[in-house]
Amino acid sequence: MPPYFKENMDDGSSKQTGVLFEADVETIDGGLAIDTTQFKRAEDRKLPWVWRNILLFAYVHLAALYGLYLIFTQAKLATTFFAAVLYCCGMLGITGGAHRLWAHRSYKAKWPLRLILIVFNTVAFQDAAYHWARDHRVHHKFSETDADPHNASRGFFFSHVGWLLCKKHPDVKEKGKGLDLSDLRTDRILMFQRKHYYVLMPLACFILPTVIPKMCWDESMTCAWFVATMFRWCFQLNMTWLVNSAAHKYGGKPYDRSMNPSENIGVAAMTFGEGWHNYHHVFPWDYKTGEWGNYSLNLTTAFIDLFAKIGWAYDLKSVSPDIIKRRVQRTGDGTHELWGWGDKDLSAEDAKDVLFVDKKKD
Repeated sequence: MPPYFKENMDDGSSKQTGVLFEADVETIDGGLAIDTTQFKRAEDRKLPWVWRNILLFAYVHLAALYGLYLIFTQAKLATTFFAAVLYCCGMLGITGGAHRLWAHRSYKAKWPLRLILIVFNTVAFQDAAYHWARDHRVHHKFSETDADPHNASRGFFFSHVGWLLCKKHPDVKEKGKGLDLSDLRTDRILMFQRKHYYVLMPLACFILPTVIPKMCWDESMTCAWFVATMFRWCFQLNMTWLVNSAAHKYGGKPYDRSMNPSENIGVAAMTFGEGWHNYHHVFPWDYKTGEWGNYSLNLTTAFIDLFAKIGWAYDLKSVSPDIIKRRVQRTGDGTHELWGWGDKDLSAEDAKDVLFVDKKKD
């Protein structure tokens, strides 16, 4: 029995309920050897609210609503376009940087690409990438327990934003301290951002996005602040949070029916490929975070593949069709496009045209 199951057998939150890297798996199809559903729970306790955060996020959302109004009434088209560009950059900084590169090590990146991703990540302002990756690793290893920062078993609101409005459960801090983060600490670009975050973040997320529209195309400071800065940032926050909330509640579970994470096409579209969440929690080391889908629903994969062609991204990890098939047949809910409904008579000739629909052959 692995060490993490030997410790504190009476405490469900101490059990690892999910895999993070290939080394975590205990079965031939990428899973854990025992049923972990018994460990997934939320302690019935009163949440200690952080009123500073509540007031700040209330302002952010009100400001974003006003920014949305200004988009249709006063803001110049260039400002709206600029906000969209910043949204794309920030999203890639989270999905391609903090998530797929640093949290999951699903691929490797040379320093020019890591520099681009850390700049994009700072624009997004979702905490330093080091801390984002740490908390995300805890989320995967102890998914849907009190050690999960945004435990979906506490409900939609908590997993969406409520977890940021209250103090962390003690289990989150305890399990976070126990993780091996040595790989993150060896990345000098990552650690530079961490060290200087509270200088770099205000500049990248708030000051420059407000000053640039004013200086470059004479936008009003009101529109620059409420559209390019507040609306863009708030919208991006909520789209990212949907991965924790909507993609843990709505959608099919073709790879593992025992977990909350689901395949959600809407979330995938808005987060550049992060909504194929049932697959991602089963195989988190796959750089694509999904089996199916084309580039239009997984722009982060397109971004990584682009840099792989010039050698800045390399050692891209994925999962073989055989392993996926084993897992689908063992734990899936029967909705898989290829192996759903128990079809054992599918010919190899038919299968070969379906396995890699997300890739275009050269």
